[in-house]
Amino acid sequence: MAGVNDGGGGGGGGGGGGVVKVVEPVLVAHPVKDQLQNVSYCITSPPPWHEAILLGFQHYIVMLGTIVIIATALVPQMGGGNREKADVIQTMLFVAGLNTLLQTMFGTRLPAVIGSSYTYVPPTISIILSGRWNDPNPVARFEKTMRAIQGALIIASTIQIILGFSGLWRNVARLLSPLSAVPLVALAGFGLYELGFPGVVRCVEIGLPQLVILVLLSQYLAHMMHSGRNILERFGVLISVAIVWIYAHILTVSGVYNHTALRTQISCRTDRTGLIHSAPWIRAPYPFQWGAPSFHAGEAFAMMMAAFVALVESTGGFIAVSRYASATHMPPSILSRGVGWQGIGILLSGLFGSVSGSSVSMENAGLLALTRIGSRRVVQISAGFMIFFSILGKFGAVFASIPAPIIAALYCLFFAYVGGVGLSLLQFCNLNTFRTKFILGYSIFLGLSVPQYFNEYEAINGYGPVHTSSRWFNNIVNVPFSSEAFVAAIVAYFLDNTLQHRDGSVRKDRGKHWWDQFRTFKSDSRSEEFYSLPFNLNRYFPSV
Repeated sequence: MAGVNDGGGGGGGGGGGGVVKVVEPVLVAHPVKDQLQNVSYCITSPPPWHEAILLGFQHYIVMLGTIVIIATALVPQMGGGNREKADVIQTMLFVAGLNTLLQTMFGTRLPAVIGSSYTYVPPTISIILSGRWNDPNPVARFEKTMRAIQGALIIASTIQIILGFSGLWRNVARLLSPLSAVPLVALAGFGLYELGFPGVVRCVEIGLPQLVILVLLSQYLAHMMHSGRNILERFGVLISVAIVWIYAHILTVSGVYNHTALRTQISCRTDRTGLIHSAPWIRAPYPFQWGAPSFHAGEAFAMMMAAFVALVESTGGFIAVSRYASATHMPPSILSRGVGWQGIGILLSGLFGSVSGSSVSMENAGLLALTRIGSRRVVQISAGFMIFFSILGKFGAVFASIPAPIIAALYCLFFAYVGGVGLSLLQFCNLNTFRTKFILGYSIFLGLSVPQYFNEYEAINGYGPVHTSSRWFNNIVNVPFSSEAFVAAIVAYFLDNTLQHRDGSVRKDRGKHWWDQFRTFKSDSRSEEFYSLPFNLNRYFPSV
């Protein structure tokens, strides 16, 4: 715009008042970035060894919480006691370490922790409640139930192995655009809200301080200090957990919870897990440690559906990890390769005897964002900690005794980061079209509303909306519709690939042109830097 100078006196050499043009700065939108900026160490740049070891241990602590929560919920229902729970946690840790190493070396090669998933819990509970394994001896019932779970996981692994290594998932991923990925990645994080603050308030005097201290250390003090900024930003989880864990232990030994309700004691006390006393000093998990697996067709189909839902959720997890590792978008062939190796991970879960299958750990993806370190080496070191502490049971049990509300407080930040990176994919899309607004809003709304109905129905009635005499059939229908990320992803993917407009602008509106440059492995030179196999294996197993 031009401004008129109405002053009467002189200005430049001519004596009379003149017109002075004032040029205002042009407002420019933030530029699109196909790699996330301001990451301290990206996927291929490891930090110094002393930092890398501490960061790897931090990843181990974060993923340990999910394993303990799942084992604590399922093992007692199977008939197992504290010794069986300790053995299961050791096994889950060992398998998670193996799977993480395999994924970071031969899968996507992203710094993704592959751990146990809550998605497999419903079909596992159905196996436990099937009534086929009643035995007066609780340990015998535990072993029989475990063998049935193993059989179901072994069969379920085939769906990811086939879809991944055959390249079928590559073809599915090539139709994925930034617009359809937004609901998937966003709800892969935000959809886990029920594991956050509801878990914090189970022991609010422990969970809330953990939440507040972590935010203060990592988001406020880290940016107010100059000398210790990196320490607070990168190790805020270890520092805050240590402070609150000591505080919780002081409350426990001082007798604060001696006369409280049992539920409060389980959530708040640091000595209620029974793991330290029950865990052996040294024990190496091995395949078929509880006997030969048993197989049931219906239970296998139900577990296969859970594996498919976990596959969709993990796709969102891989995208989130690739952003926080400052890598380029994954070529579809690399994603498909990672899915195949994740299927191998589920197979290992079945062979060794985990009570849950494997998927990308969303909490560890969020930790990459909190620390701003997406180094592959750090996650591989964390896998080493998983294997080490799974064998030295007593030492691992000490860290497994961290109260669950502390872990829930960590979830509040980590899942928020995963959801946030999903929303950041909107930078590739045209938000000024009604098509974009409809697909985005409709898929996210249904992704929240449909699972809310299924979960609320089950909470009230004790079973899902689909309720027949066959538990396995109920799970095949109820499990996928109880996953926020799965429902949102299916709706967005379908609408984005079927709603076409005649003006030909849809491809750019959905951001597809940004990701088409990574359609094949060799279409962008950076893909080889981030995703090529080690030991020159690309020569023998080329990516397309």
